[in-house]
Amino acid sequence: MGKINERTLTSIAKNAQNGNHVIAIENVSKCFFVYTSHGEEVITEKRRWFSRRKPCELVALKDVSLNIDHGEFVALLGPSGCGKSTLLRIIAGFEFPSNGTAKFKGEEIKGPDPKRAMIFQSERAVFPWLTVEGNIGLGPRLQDMSSEERKERVAKTIELIQLKGFEKTYPKTLSGGMLQRVAVGRAIVNHPEVLLMDEPFGALDAQTRHSLQDHVVRIWQSIDQTIVFVTHDIEEAAYLANRVVVFTQRPGQIKEVVKIDLPHPRKRTNPEFIEYRNYLADLIKH
Repeated sequence: MGKINERTLTSIAKNAQNGNHVIAIENVSKCFFVYTSHGEEVITEKRRWFSRRKPCELVALKDVSLNIDHGEFVALLGPSGCGKSTLLRIIAGFEFPSNGTAKFKGEEIKGPDPKRAMIFQSERAVFPWLTVEGNIGLGPRLQDMSSEERKERVAKTIELIQLKGFEKTYPKTLSGGMLQRVAVGRAIVNHPEVLLMDEPFGALDAQTRHSLQDHVVRIWQSIDQTIVFVTHDIEEAAYLANRVVVFTQRPGQIKEVVKIDLPHPRKRTNPEFIEYRNYLADLIKH
């Protein structure tokens, strides 16, 4: 696997030379505190002195540094509890580092921004009281976009996510895969610069998951999007991403960054693909 290591080092060297990163994470650590309240464990960002039991510190991330450039598809891969979703929420502006800095286009991230759109798993991704059209059009409506422009954007987005004919449909009648496409559409309708996806296909069956993986790649290529994708599925990471960031067990640190030098669409039976997948599996295992 020396060839893959060489590709990885080349990718890291190129990123180090390029100062114009969309996302720049430098020496980021994130700590939580675990204490007991009425016999139950509670996790919080702040130490609570009134707890009957002295809180213990839980280090989710430790000294993480990572640069992401425009147009990349980067997968954050690692075991459950390694801090990859915590890092994604820091990039989104929902949480803040305990130490280190997280920057978007050179500016420190101080909160959520419509230019960085977050996509969750399907059951939390859409509003059940709104139609497909209503869900996707909510963001533009909140931004006081004109009715004419909003209708045009929503129509183009529905066509892009391949849900034409379902504009007036409510979420309760949609399949899991269709719900996830609505979630993607609701995010991209505002033309964000970065899509942050937190295990969006984890709850879906294998066939639907594979279909949506191809769908996301097509959208990514169509609108020249930057995507950061959290997953614990090794094959999914190798299938989707240009670079796979492999994390250690908690406290999460970057073990290796692997550049996947294969064109899209990828074939899961391709010997080179299998080689990458097996290499990632070995990294996770050891």
